[in-house]
Amino acid sequence: MRKFMRGITLTELMIVVVIVGILATIAYPSYREFAARAKRNEAKAALLQIATMQERFYLQNNTYTTDLTQLGFVNTPCETTDSGTYVFCVPNADANNFTAVATYQNADTELGKCATFQITGDGAKTSNPLPDCWTRTR
Repeated sequence: MRKFMRGITLTELMIVVVIVGILATIAYPSYREFAARAKRNEAKAALLQIATMQERFYLQNNTYTTDLTQLGFVNTPCETTDSGTYVFCVPNADANNFTAVATYQNADTELGKCATFQITGDGAKTSNPLPDCWTRTR
């Protein structure tokens, strides 16, 4: 009779597969939420960059602009974030104020959370459909 058996049984292998499956079902939603937050931060950073560039443009020209190329971007009237998840534009601008908007492009659950971000020349920040997307951490 053998003293030591080598290898694993099918039952042991199935137990490991079940444990890995349970861990994956717990970790995957957290990963998705983390990725969505990163994309939201990318959109907010782009809008804050536009606001800074608009103020610089205003100091030199005494007006705001809707042309993103005048602010240093490649495309106009809209530009996409690096991940391609949000498209940002400056739909309204005049001598007194501007509005910059970032719009979510994919059709998934994020549309029901933070589909649009908006910033104006006076610093007002809004978002839809949830009003707290600028400050939300989850």
